[in-house]
Amino acid sequence: MSQYPMDLQHPDEDFVACWRAAGVHLSEFGDGVVNNWLRAHVSPPFMEHLSFRLGNQLFFIRIEDEDDRIQIPGSRNSLELIASNSKGHACLMPMKMTSDGWSPSYSGWGLLDLNTNRPIDPAEFITDVQIEMTDWELQDFAVQVVRQLIEKEGFSVISWHGNPETSPSIWFDAGKGPEWVVVRAVRYPVESALIPLDIDEIAQTCRFMSEIGHFASVAVICEDGMFEAENLVLRGHALHVRYLGLERLELPHNFI
Repeated sequence: MSQYPMDLQHPDEDFVACWRAAGVHLSEFGDGVVNNWLRAHVSPPFMEHLSFRLGNQLFFIRIEDEDDRIQIPGSRNSLELIASNSKGHACLMPMKMTSDGWSPSYSGWGLLDLNTNRPIDPAEFITDVQIEMTDWELQDFAVQVVRQLIEKEGFSVISWHGNPETSPSIWFDAGKGPEWVVVRAVRYPVESALIPLDIDEIAQTCRFMSEIGHFASVAVICEDGMFEAENLVLRGHALHVRYLGLERLELPHNFI
């Protein structure tokens, strides 16, 4: 398990403009069929720049400047990591600067397969097969649940990510400086996640920014499968959650 210190290095304005143009293109292409966004923000850290669900398929996108003039956060390796662990499609979206601003380098969706470098049409991958959510998908969903409720309480979320192999999951400010949250997701019939055994190591890594840590357990089940013997959490189905709020961690005062 790796640790994730708070990242305040936001991308520069050139990348944000390019990212925004890419998002607008994907939103408008195909009469707005892309409406289930997984990532549509420019808060660090970056494994992908944009991601969405279309039908029963997930697409993770890395934006690149074909003229290599602007700094692009993240890497192709991180894109491949999140796509493979989420059983999704890793895509590149080359962009170019024109007299009218940023636009995709390729026609249609503007997406290339990361491994073959060939144009792809996301709609062609959709099937009727029901797909169980991976641990990475479930973790990302759980983080979104916790993040949204932190914001609902009026606190400012600084950064977050859905990588289950990296902690903490969320940094936020409740008015007295940064605090961090380790989020863990479980599937019913398990009702509560366990605090990770390496919590002291996580606290040690975070100590330079904050000694205030929390744990959040999120249990998930499909709403239409709550009374079935096989409690599968299926991609694209409505989900029911059990979340009882943040648990303040009692951390050791002295670290080795």
